Amino acid sequence: MTHFKDLIQPDRGQDATAIHLTTKSTFDEFARTLSAGQRAALDAQKFDGAAGSVGIVPDGDGVFGVGGVANPENLSTYCLAALSARLPEGTYRLTDAQPGMAVFGWVTAHYKFTRYKEDDAATGPRVLLSQQVGRMPALIAEAEAEMLVRDLVNTPAEDMGPAALENEFEKLAKAHGATLSVTKGDALEQEYPMVHAVGRAAARHHAPRILHLEWSAKDGAKDAPVLAIVGKGVCFDSGGLDIKPAAGMRLMKKDMGGAAHAIALAGLIMESGLNVRLHLIVPAVENAIAGSAFRPGDVLNSRKGISVEIHNTDAEGRLILGDALTRASEEEPDLIIDFATLTGAARIALGPDYAAMMARRDETAQALIDAGKANDDEPWRLPLPEAYREYLKSDIADIVNAQSNPYAGASVAGLFLDKFVGDGIDWVHFDTFAWRPYPKPGRSKGGTAYGLRAAFHMVKARYSA
Repeated sequence: MTHFKDLIQPDRGQDATAIHLTTKSTFDEFARTLSAGQRAALDAQKFDGAAGSVGIVPDGDGVFGVGGVANPENLSTYCLAALSARLPEGTYRLTDAQPGMAVFGWVTAHYKFTRYKEDDAATGPRVLLSQQVGRMPALIAEAEAEMLVRDLVNTPAEDMGPAALENEFEKLAKAHGATLSVTKGDALEQEYPMVHAVGRAAARHHAPRILHLEWSAKDGAKDAPVLAIVGKGVCFDSGGLDIKPAAGMRLMKKDMGGAAHAIALAGLIMESGLNVRLHLIVPAVENAIAGSAFRPGDVLNSRKGISVEIHNTDAEGRLILGDALTRASEEEPDLIIDFATLTGAARIALGPDYAAMMARRDETAQALIDAGKANDDEPWRLPLPEAYREYLKSDIADIVNAQSNPYAGASVAGLFLDKFVGDGIDWVHFDTFAWRPYPKPGRSKGGTAYGLRAAFHMVKARYSA
């Protein structure tokens, strides 16, 4: 079995197939260096040097690759992904460049979800040589974090329920020497009443729980800032008694995508040894239908003491996040980041390629946007307008969980969460899709991370020792 870290190897002058990079403007000059047969091969493939285009050229008994890029001197994250996907098995070397950031796309282009079905037609590994040995491990770690998100989200709910998420926490704790606590049963009902209410109708083997991992850099230094990462872990969402239609329920295995992002980000933070006291908190539930399910019209208590009137049982993610964000706030963190597949409104506003991001502080939001742009993972900021808080007013409780109008749904959901974050805490909320409905080079159809690399690079810059 080939490990992803083996796909990038130090260049020690070993035998390798050449990859030539060109641009649309320089392609004609490059083509003049080729034989008539090689030019004909590129013509047949309609290769013209445009960014993202790929050509495979015969060369004696073998071949070499030709890739179109925007700028050979500054390769972008996914500019080699199409080459990685189309080239035959073998070892390759760029002739006039080093891969840099493009390592991420080269590696992720190898991704296949094969838990239930092997890909009999899969191409063997395409190994890329690089002289940038020091930079490669970090980029490969980011690629592996991305592919962890894909694996977790792509796994069906029967095999990725609350207990399976707990197993992921156990593996993470063991790998990094972290401490894991799990709250469920009667203790969950007392301490996290909204998490318990949302998950109580699930079958026993999918019982709800709070997963809380703690880790400290520098042998547990007490003066390190506290960083809290929270992820929505709705392992399947039927909609509850406000049941979703079949089309809306089809992809609800991905409703734990926020938890997948949080797990992957925490792993990167710990692997990088950032100077933080980390708290990773995931409320893990299944929003099921049974006689014990919570109902429209119910009023739920919360860990914070805020009473919540239920207008819609399909707005359950914000309920479990409310209790989790309250718990995270109790640590008096320097920063809270949460990830959640929270609203369809965010998808309607931004489509599938951008994570909606909301933040209390402008400087934190800008740092995330800058980090995202630099790493091809740009989030898009949506507002938290004071004027829309009135949409959450209840006649009988402190707050409702779902507005009665169709306006600004993503922002109103963010305002609901804001009620459960401690006063003055720097807080960022990602409303992420966690799913790619169509493939792109290096980005397979299915589970996908959005905002993960933006968050990691912002956090890395803020907390590097």
